[in-house]
Amino acid sequence: MSIAGMRGWSLRPERAEVSRLAWAFALSLACHLLVFGTYETGKKYNVWQNLHWPAWLHAPQVLKQLLVRKETPPPQRPLQDIPLMFVNVNPALATADAPKNAKYYSDKNSRAANPEPDKITEVPKINGKQPDVPKTEDVPREKFTPLQPTRAVQPAQEELPEIKPKPAYTPGDLTMAKPSPTPRKTEGDANEAKPPRPRTINEALARQQNNQLPGEKMKQEGGVQRRHEMASLDTKATPFGAYDAALVEAISQRWFTLLDQREYASDSRGKVVLQFHLHYDGRITEMNVSENTAGEVLGFLCQKAVLDPAPFAAWPSDMRRTLGNVRSIQFTFYYY
Repeated sequence: MSIAGMRGWSLRPERAEVSRLAWAFALSLACHLLVFGTYETGKKYNVWQNLHWPAWLHAPQVLKQLLVRKETPPPQRPLQDIPLMFVNVNPALATADAPKNAKYYSDKNSRAANPEPDKITEVPKINGKQPDVPKTEDVPREKFTPLQPTRAVQPAQEELPEIKPKPAYTPGDLTMAKPSPTPRKTEGDANEAKPPRPRTINEALARQQNNQLPGEKMKQEGGVQRRHEMASLDTKATPFGAYDAALVEAISQRWFTLLDQREYASDSRGKVVLQFHLHYDGRITEMNVSENTAGEVLGFLCQKAVLDPAPFAAWPSDMRRTLGNVRSIQFTFYYY
């Protein structure tokens, strides 16, 4: 039953309403496609990058910095002013104070000095022959002749001393201290010839040259105010100076031995520059020849001089704290 004058409700929409919904959906889809197409076209031709947007459209700098992900850089080890070239310092020239701006390093400190400077400069004057290797004195290399082993000589049997009975101790007699079973060593005869003491500094330095690496004194023009009977360089002691001194000596001795076996007589000239990594446990890796003007054979001898004594001793704790676990080393050999 229905009331007259009123239309009944129906869930079926009329045709006019369906048409409006379709038009609205079509217009919305067209607008979205237009906006998306415009954005992609401008991005393809770099239109948006070249436009100057107003300031109110720019994101605040503080918010931008907060949104950008900050990458924390790895902690860097503090850099130290470490000289790059090793120099062997004569013990007679060692000083307690280290120079400020030293070009060389060693196991001992030394200050630049020269006997008689012609002019005052920042480097000492050294009257040598070669300009390549920093060395302040001539140290000749001694060649030892290998001796043949001899047959062991049996020592002669010593005659046993005659054993005498001990005297009986009588109370009331004066007793002497019991002699020591091992007789005291005498200082020797006063008339025995003894090695003379050095009277001059040059004589003392000549005796200490046995601890220096063999080589010729360098030639360098200059002059400093500090005076000494022997020329010296500004050298700074480092925590790894003693280790490098032993390293250089081991490589040098092996190099000289290889040259003696080949009977090298300065028939070739030039230099060989080796670069390698020295690890904290004494291992040598990544050996390569960066320069060689002496020939392949002499270059091979230089590589053997470094590799044969390896592995070297482990680094001391101070050296490892300063340098880390690996060092990049450049070793130069000169053939004169």
